[in-house]
Amino acid sequence: MRNRPGLFRRLASAALLLWVLGFLWFALSLPQPADDNVKTDGVVALTGAGGRIPRGIEVLRSGAARRMLVAGVDSEVRPGEFAAEYKVDPALLSCCVTLGYESVDTRSNALETSRWIASQHIGSVRLVTTDWHMRRAAFDLAVAGPKGLVIVRDAVRSKPSMKTLFIEYNKLLARIAAWAAGW
Repeated sequence: MRNRPGLFRRLASAALLLWVLGFLWFALSLPQPADDNVKTDGVVALTGAGGRIPRGIEVLRSGAARRMLVAGVDSEVRPGEFAAEYKVDPALLSCCVTLGYESVDTRSNALETSRWIASQHIGSVRLVTTDWHMRRAAFDLAVAGPKGLVIVRDAVRSKPSMKTLFIEYNKLLARIAAWAAGW
């Protein structure tokens, strides 16, 4: 019985050390933009922080993807407003861009994206989101997407605050734990 408090302290210390080392890895090695020469069947830009949608449109215009989904578009945004805001030719918008109005968070982004991937018969997708958000978004897409889906991570660089990194790291850990528990 006397060793239990010492064992608990050692286990708690080891868990804290693992958390700190994981956070340092998370914060110091943020995902990077993908090579512009990499081609995929589709590109998905998740709404949220700045730079995501313009990067997705850039990928589409360059021919590095043939179709684009913008996941998590506000229900009040109309295609014409979107085209004007992001300077997208109406012909490109109508042929190649899908505005996704279904998702409201990272997990529902992945579900919306998975349905779009199935409807478009996509085998490879370039995921565009902010560097600090990429790991959780890619994890959720890998879980929700079809088996064998190739996900190219194309992170939009940012300068996240320590608070943003702290929150996102803990969200990632919570999401992985929920997945491991079958939720």
